[in-house]
Amino acid sequence: MEPIEFITDRQIYERVIQEAVPAATRFVWLGTSDLKDLYIHRGKKMVPFLELLSELVERGVEIRLLHAKEPGPRFREEFDKYPNLIDGMERILCPRVHFKSVIVDGAFAYSGSANLTGAGMGAKNNDRRNFESGFVTRDLGLVQQVMEQFDAIWMGKHCRDCRRKEFCTDYHELIFPGEA
Repeated sequence: MEPIEFITDRQIYERVIQEAVPAATRFVWLGTSDLKDLYIHRGKKMVPFLELLSELVERGVEIRLLHAKEPGPRFREEFDKYPNLIDGMERILCPRVHFKSVIVDGAFAYSGSANLTGAGMGAKNNDRRNFESGFVTRDLGLVQQVMEQFDAIWMGKHCRDCRRKEFCTDYHELIFPGEA
């Protein structure tokens, strides 16, 4: 059995955002409640995380983003700078999503408390980041369980009985045409 590692604060940024996501070759699934601008280190500069996602799309990596609410305005401005993300990154908004997970190629998973924000992922300096924790693993059984939770929401398993349909009617309409 592969080890499960407990990580906190800056380790989340290093292990997930700097190591695992850039190494993706097939897919990256990102699940978060909150979504704001997240900047990452590239050499001596900080660039939007969206730049990395754009590069992954160019390499043929499939990106899925599942989030609970519309991102902040700065994220939106940055998003518009990477036009290949419009068609190259699938995005679903579900107001009930509160888990935070990152799955890479079905071989790595992070699950924990950190939202996809600079403060959440530990990208900000020590006196500005949140106190977060989570687990990373390459144990295929655990990775599969994280994927199953993500995929159930992605595929609309809970939509028919959801009591918050008014907040995600576009997605609901795609899965259950004509039902309100």
